Amino acid sequence: MKPILRLYRGYANDQEFIVFGHVFRPNTANEYEFEKKRFKNAQSILKMFLVKTIPNTEVFLEHNGQKIRTKTLADGYFKFCIPLKEELAFGWADYYVSINHNGEEIREKGTYVRPHEGTLGFISDIDDTFLVSHTRNIFKKIYILLFKNINSRKIFENVVPHYQALSTAGRNNKDEQNAFFYVSSSEWNLYNFIVKFTTRHNLPRAVLLLKDIKTSLMDFLVTGRGNHNHKFDKIKHILEFYPHLQYTLLGDDSQHDPFLYENICKIFPVTVKAVYIRQTGQNKKQKAEEAVKNMESMGVAACYFKDSSDAIDHSRRIGLIK
Repeated sequence: MKPILRLYRGYANDQEFIVFGHVFRPNTANEYEFEKKRFKNAQSILKMFLVKTIPNTEVFLEHNGQKIRTKTLADGYFKFCIPLKEELAFGWADYYVSINHNGEEIREKGTYVRPHEGTLGFISDIDDTFLVSHTRNIFKKIYILLFKNINSRKIFENVVPHYQALSTAGRNNKDEQNAFFYVSSSEWNLYNFIVKFTTRHNLPRAVLLLKDIKTSLMDFLVTGRGNHNHKFDKIKHILEFYPHLQYTLLGDDSQHDPFLYENICKIFPVTVKAVYIRQTGQNKKQKAEEAVKNMESMGVAACYFKDSSDAIDHSRRIGLIK
């Protein structure tokens, strides 16, 4: 049986082109049906955490008339960081990656974006920022993940109009979208689910940067938890990759977003324009409030909100959207 090659959305600037993906063993990374109900949905979700990857596999990127070779890491992950001699076109475009198996080429098409020239960039968390996940209650979170299919999963009210307005903020041509990234502690196992969910709800098409792939049921029990340093590193990378943009960061208070974003503001004092933190409990958290006030003292337009309608009003007040 053939290995499975999975590609993720890549991104580029005027100097570098970055694409990435995984190589899986056969029958361990099939396209799961996220519309199954209850126990069949749970079975599909659990299978996503029982994948087996293939390390040290040769992977080929087709770029500019050449085939560029690399090999997968120990967890089956591969990444191409390619310096550019000629600038790529703006907007979304296709790329192709292949592997060889018993003399047969397995070739897949992915997409990447070079954001249209502009001044704004947006980085959003996922769980409990726009996707209702109940991260504060691990048992409820696991129950919803297992037994609520993609049609039953909820999105916070008024998130969609807010994100859609942000995606075209400052642009006369609404077909040109601002740079948008979803950076989360959810693992690569959930990539397809997140893409389908965001597409279904008409959220901005974005590059996803997730946590290392998991390969066991024990990993599933702690999905989205643990060390969040990878989020800091990935957000820092984005701000360095597109240094000319003014960024808005969107997160929630269920875990570490207020403090992570506070640290980003300290390191990039002229780069972060605004920060939005969703309140996930009945009351605001004192430490999150202190982080928000500290960001405001650094000149960042910070908003700690319960309903996205309040975030929309704030975005209008500061001139981020009309």
